[in-house]
Amino acid sequence: DFYNIPTTLLSQVDSSVGGKTAINFAGIKNIVGSFYQPKRVLIDPDLLDTLPPRQFSNGMAEIVKMAMTSDAGLLSLLEEEGVGPGNLLTVICRALDIKRKVVEQDEKESGLRRILNFGHTLGHGIESAEGLTDLLHGECVALGMIPMTAPALRERLCALLARFGLPTRYTGDLDRALAAVVHDKKKSGDELHYVYVSAPGQCEI
Repeated sequence: DFYNIPTTLLSQVDSSVGGKTAINFAGIKNIVGSFYQPKRVLIDPDLLDTLPPRQFSNGMAEIVKMAMTSDAGLLSLLEEEGVGPGNLLTVICRALDIKRKVVEQDEKESGLRRILNFGHTLGHGIESAEGLTDLLHGECVALGMIPMTAPALRERLCALLARFGLPTRYTGDLDRALAAVVHDKKKSGDELHYVYVSAPGQCEI
């Protein structure tokens, strides 16, 4: 039996549930792997007390992602209150609940689960272009969400990302990042699925 005890905000709200057990290979993000569900997941927010600020921001990108695609109320909460000791557990639980419900309906990413990839198609390309080291995963996802958001909502998204210490402009090699997108694990044959957020809490594939 596999028990997941995530110790970062990113792992608490993202990889702790879902069952993906992939590795990076040949410079491509999460390209080799399988699904193996944990028996239990134990999340303790107190473990985040010693997390460096940049790593905390790294996890906030995934929370913003969940809010953008699936929970307009959570998006408003993040904008109005931010995240602090008084609401951290609530924010983690709401983000996790979104992912849990999606995974329960589509464990192996054949349909609905693709919405969890919002920001990841371009984000993983940037991550690969940066050598999987220079920018953190959440920072790349943050950058990947921006062009996949309706113009009317993009300003709100960028303001929220900036509030949580996440980048809103990519200054690296965009051509190299786009080339890496072609090798993304979400590609199916000649088709590349991406997620577009048209309104708060609403998205399409």
